[in-house]
Amino acid sequence: MDPVTQGALGAAAALSLQFKPQETKSKVAAVAVAGWIGGMAADLDVVIRSSSDPLLAVEFHRHFTHSLIFIPVGGLIVGLFLMALLFAKRRFSGSRDPAKFWDSTIFLAATVGYATHGLLDACTSYGTQLLWPFSNLRVAWNNVGIIDPIPTSLWIAAAIVAFRMNDTLRARRFIHICFALGLIYLLFGVVQRERASSLQLKLLTDRGIPIEKAERRVVKPTVLQVFLWRSIYEHEGRFVVDGLFLGLTSQRIYEGQSIEKLPRSTEVDSSRFERDLTRFDWFSDGWLAAMPNGESGLSRIGDMRYAFLPQEIRPLWGIEFDPNQPEKAVDFKNFRELREGDAACYFNMMIGSDCT
Repeated sequence: MDPVTQGALGAAAALSLQFKPQETKSKVAAVAVAGWIGGMAADLDVVIRSSSDPLLAVEFHRHFTHSLIFIPVGGLIVGLFLMALLFAKRRFSGSRDPAKFWDSTIFLAATVGYATHGLLDACTSYGTQLLWPFSNLRVAWNNVGIIDPIPTSLWIAAAIVAFRMNDTLRARRFIHICFALGLIYLLFGVVQRERASSLQLKLLTDRGIPIEKAERRVVKPTVLQVFLWRSIYEHEGRFVVDGLFLGLTSQRIYEGQSIEKLPRSTEVDSSRFERDLTRFDWFSDGWLAAMPNGESGLSRIGDMRYAFLPQEIRPLWGIEFDPNQPEKAVDFKNFRELREGDAACYFNMMIGSDCT
């Protein structure tokens, strides 16, 4: 998810597990900061990139830094960094506190915060390599959007209260409540995902498509909430997408569009383009389709898992390449051109209204 949510969850988790009623405000602040930074730290993998290989950044985001086995290493790195800062501050500020370097509280808070990162990312639909190095499976539980203000606000509130409330016992209770409510929201996303999957099955039945004829199918939440979902399934060589609204008391289907699946030859050559296409196909879990050429005339292939409007086939990103230069690296592109009325349509769909 976004860095703010990751940091807020890390802080709320660290405070919930370590915050004792008798702790001083400075200790509470240290726990919150260590948890917040630990919660964000795994995304430092964004620095792994190459100007000659645009897919490297895509390939290594949510890679080893997000794996379960890396949690103690990541927590130790963050903890040592924060301990070094505190040690330097005490030494050079003339503090009378003992100049002790190691602080188990900081280490544990940073590790708890770091541990939340990969698990929260796995709740989204992007895909996270939790099991690296034993598997390169991109785990995606599809129960919350990449940005959702509800759990973010709850976990930020927990961190703010930890700093501001003088009554530490009441603050601790409030932190636990906010932390738990955020987790309950994620569980509500699981319920919504199952409702979306059931509605997708009904849609297939209404269209006369036997379940076994839908080679693959998935439902994914859209951003900002868990009431509007994107349905995508493969049938007879085409990807079919629809929007699904799942209110508390009502449901609605926004019939969408379809596009031919990108054909892949079983006899793949060894060109740079084919190697890059195989990497992008892995990243996109095979949901690839050819798109109209870009303004520069270059060919495009899109990742059909994501679009701004859930019932449309305009992808958010993909690759761009010159088919006449198979040894040139492909370029990773964002295709986020919004048309007039797209935003209004999306927000109308979020409440189950017509997309005008």
